[in-house]
Amino acid sequence: MTTETATLAGGCFWCTEAVYKDVIGVESVESGYIGGHVDHPTYKQVCGGDTGHAEAIRVTFDPAQVSYDDLLDIFFATHDPTTLNRQGNDIGTQYRSAIFPHSPEQEAAARAAIERNQANWPDPIVTAIEPLGTWWPAEDYHQQYWEGEGQRNPYCLAVIPPKLQKLRKSFAARSKALTNA
Repeated sequence: MTTETATLAGGCFWCTEAVYKDVIGVESVESGYIGGHVDHPTYKQVCGGDTGHAEAIRVTFDPAQVSYDDLLDIFFATHDPTTLNRQGNDIGTQYRSAIFPHSPEQEAAARAAIERNQANWPDPIVTAIEPLGTWWPAEDYHQQYWEGEGQRNPYCLAVIPPKLQKLRKSFAARSKALTNA
């Protein structure tokens, strides 16, 4: 099996990780930091907003089961790509909406996805397409957060279930939870 990688920033990485872990064809999701100017940033540094990094996820997927275009459409459906440097109560450049293409083909697909998905939003999509740059994995306690601590975290309980509902409503055939039920 050949896998590909997508790197996406759509606000809190706990929330985006939870969505993509439920997508058929996704082999793994890693939370981390990208797009900044500090080596080996910590969560505290990134949350401070001074490193330039975005909270992001790196998705390893099987393109025979789910396409990059599908991953992008899910991305645009499960976060607000029209708010600059903000997702809900999370404010700052670390919560920006951004796509970090791994190839010229992914960059072209990202541009096409922005155009395709604009019709679903009343305001302009502000999602940036940024250079891939260095990926810094988040600390271990951030990985698979929803499956563990997240289900006891009031913030996650308020934000993640509605995102999963959007996934399962709009992309039912792509949801592991619905196809395994």
